[in-house]
Amino acid sequence: MAEFNKLSAQLVFGADSPAIKENRVTTVQCLAGCGSLRTGADFLAKHYHQHTVYLSQPTYGNHPNFFLAAGLTLKTYRYYDPITRGLDFQGMLDDLGSAPSGAIVLFQVCSHNPTGVDPTLHQWEQIRQLVRSKGLLPFFDNAYQGIVSGSLDMDVQSVRMFVTDGGECLVAHSYSKIMGLYGERVGALSIVCKTADVASRVESQLKLVIRPIYSNPPIHGAAIVTAILKDREMFDEWTVELKAMINRIIHLRQQLLDALRDRGTPGDWSHITKQVGMYTFSGLNAEQVAFMAEEYHIYMSSDGRINMAGLSAKTVPYLADAIHSAVTRNV
Repeated sequence: MAEFNKLSAQLVFGADSPAIKENRVTTVQCLAGCGSLRTGADFLAKHYHQHTVYLSQPTYGNHPNFFLAAGLTLKTYRYYDPITRGLDFQGMLDDLGSAPSGAIVLFQVCSHNPTGVDPTLHQWEQIRQLVRSKGLLPFFDNAYQGIVSGSLDMDVQSVRMFVTDGGECLVAHSYSKIMGLYGERVGALSIVCKTADVASRVESQLKLVIRPIYSNPPIHGAAIVTAILKDREMFDEWTVELKAMINRIIHLRQQLLDALRDRGTPGDWSHITKQVGMYTFSGLNAEQVAFMAEEYHIYMSSDGRINMAGLSAKTVPYLADAIHSAVTRNV
């Protein structure tokens, strides 16, 4: 759907983006975020001179699979600091600074999965300067646009910084969470090129990548997205609902922090409200997670990641009891 591609690009880059006006962006509909990442990986493996991809440590569990399946080599850059439960910014800069020229770097646009830790805009600008000076190729995973601040524009400022400087980048975009269309597999891959001519060539090669995999994407989910994005009334209604969902998650973070403090749970839990988006990297270890599953029937990934959207005001006290019990049982 040409209209879907056009509207998706505008949602990420802005309707007034110079790259769009100069026809330097090519966008293809893909099978949600995962399909967009894999399509981009296959394209890079076939047409890009560097086959090394840098992923944040840690990152979304499926990220390595996309690039390994395409035959690319994986390396990591420091990202999460388990002591501060925040960003290891200097470690990140050091690792990217030592990457070979031309290396591909995967960034998560916002609501970093699994840590809930995002760089500030000032830090993003420093990252941009380093990436461009080193000649690295940024590949953005945009799965949670709007889910951090409630603003669709604010949450993609990092991407727009990289587009404004005239350089190249790739963006994998998903509607699974932000429109609740997970089962429809709706996404898009946009590649920002230096000229319109290159963008046209890239588009034809992307079609050749897609053709032997799934040939054509399903139309139903993309039709839903297109209907919402092109209708001002529905678009406004969607953004209001998105903001309400984010406000609920922010409120739940505060409730969980207050509940742990009320119980006197040992440790500093302020990271719960400092981290952003859908996820909280709780700091619980695998043994504590296993204890909570066995004794309280509360389930989360073994690294201690909590999906805040799975909580409610009613279940926060029970979770706080379980965390308190897990943390204090051997004290």
